[in-house]
Parts: sequence; C-alpha cells; structure tokens
Amino acid sequence: MHCVIQNIGRNVSDLDLLTQSLARSVKHWRAVRGFTLDVLAARAGVSRGMLIQIEQARTNPSLGTVVKIGDALGVSITTLLDYEQGPKVRIVPAEQAVRLWHTESGSYNRLLAGTEAPGPLEMWDWRLMPGESSPSDPHPAGTVELLHVTAGELTLTVDGVEHRVPAGASVSFEANIPHTYGNTGDVPMEMMMAVSVPPVA
Repeated sequence: MHCVIQNIGRNVSDLDLLTQSLARSVKHWRAVRGFTLDVLAARAGVSRGMLIQIEQARTNPSLGTVVKIGDALGVSITTLLDYEQGPKVRIVPAEQAVRLWHTESGSYNRLLAGTEAPGPLEMWDWRLMPGESSPSDPHPAGTVELLHVTAGELTLTVDGVEHRVPAGASVSFEANIPHTYGNTGDVPMEMMMAVSVPPVA
C-alpha cells in the first residue's frame, strides 16, 4: 500500500513542489497558532523529528500524518497544500485533484476541494477495490463525515461496528472514534465524502 502524497497527472518535480508547499504551510500555521514544535507534535500525535523533516521539506509524509497535522492546526488539507486562497468562488480543475492515498490494485482517494467554514471542510472522491480497506484514526471531537456511495457497497466500520452502505445510499457519522472504509464485495466501491472539522479553540 502506498500512502504518499501523489498528484494525479503531475510529475515528480510537482511532487517536490507539494512537499515544499506543505513545509511552508505547516511552519506558517504553527506560527499563527503559536505552537512550538513540541506542542504541535503532542497535539498531532506525530514525532518532533517528523515535523522537523516536514518543515524542512525533507520527507513526503503519509496521508495519516498530514490529516493529523491539519486536525491539530485546525486547517484543511487543501490549506496545508497551499492552494491559492482568493475569491469566494474558487474552481479546482480536475487535474489539480490531489491523490493522497492509493494501492497497486487501483484503490485511491482524491481531495477534490477544501475550505475553512470556519473549520476545515473537505470534499473527497474515493474508490476501493474488492477486498481492500483504509483505516482512519479518530478526528477531533465534533468532526462529522458525510458519505454518498455511487457504486458497489461500502462496509463502514465505526468503533468496531460494521455498517453496510449500498450504492445510492448515504451515511453520516461522528468521526472522533476509529473508523475504517472497506469493500468486502466483488466490484469496485466508489463514494463521495465530505468532512467537517471544528475550528481550533
């Protein structure tokens, strides 16, 4: 399983640019929040050494690490990846959708868009191939996820309890507990997901 930031339709040099954007953004938002490296490391559950590598653009962190840092800073992944903030209407071209996780057999997720509203609000596009799953650590208290399955069937496990969500159905849940997106069926599962995280107090 690959858990590196991977941008669809972009080459390695663009991946370097994303890593540099992440480095600038983490340093910027850490300063805005007044967090030391140690404070952010503790809040995010990420090692101080990893944060130093990220801020120096020396590593390409996993999706889980980026999510934890964004949650701890109270900003969306879109903001961390330094997309232009500007007019109230912002169009993200298809080729700029960022694939943050994928597997060799074809599972992936893509961050389609995100904003601060006033906390992070993100929209994702997911595909899970048969037999594959993707676990998620708990998000901050007050985080809510909305999922709409467009193909196949999602097996959503929340706090150890499985829920089957067929194509055409939607589900919402509080995401401050461990949860896993899975596909136990025979065909690819596709879904749209919105994640709302409360602002940092």
